[in-house]
Amino acid sequence: MRYARDHKEETHKHIVKVASQRFREEGIEKVGVAALMGRAGLTVGGFYSHFTSKEELIREAVGSAADETFCSIFGGSDDNAKITLGLILHRYLSVEHRDAPGAGCVVASLASELKNRPEDTRAMIAGKTIDFIRRIADCLSQEATAETRMRVAGAIWAVMAGTLQLSRIVPDRELSTQFLKDGIDNALRLADAIEKPRTE
Repeated sequence: MRYARDHKEETHKHIVKVASQRFREEGIEKVGVAALMGRAGLTVGGFYSHFTSKEELIREAVGSAADETFCSIFGGSDDNAKITLGLILHRYLSVEHRDAPGAGCVVASLASELKNRPEDTRAMIAGKTIDFIRRIADCLSQEATAETRMRVAGAIWAVMAGTLQLSRIVPDRELSTQFLKDGIDNALRLADAIEKPRTE
């Protein structure tokens, strides 16, 4: 059978997409290559024509998931003028995001596992996380220094990711939803309390 020239590239993207979802839903270690390829509708023998190792797939899948989060939560480059901290918080700390880990933030889903990955994988996701924090910092008071905005943005990001993780752990839906609301309020308080340079 003759395939179109872009068949291999499309198959590669399909594997990454399936892996990205499965990793976020079930965890990296629980998803084996054979099961993953089966879910993608492919044979396990074809895996190594696309990736040299599972770790290479992990890096691509996690990076792709992080980019997906950036676009859906923090907005693409065309949305710069329209994105506010409130909008970011309400998108991220939403019931819909909580209930869809397979399509949600990879940091909240896999932080405990990612810290044990090889250095290059951790460096990649650390860079993506800094991009998240910079995006939050852009939404903070421009009267504060860049250093202050980044520090506060880092604290806000910690509230966001931690709140989302906690909301998924708690079985009580009402309490879980209250955590999300409180997380938004707490993040906004951090933003409101940002320290501005003193004027003489």
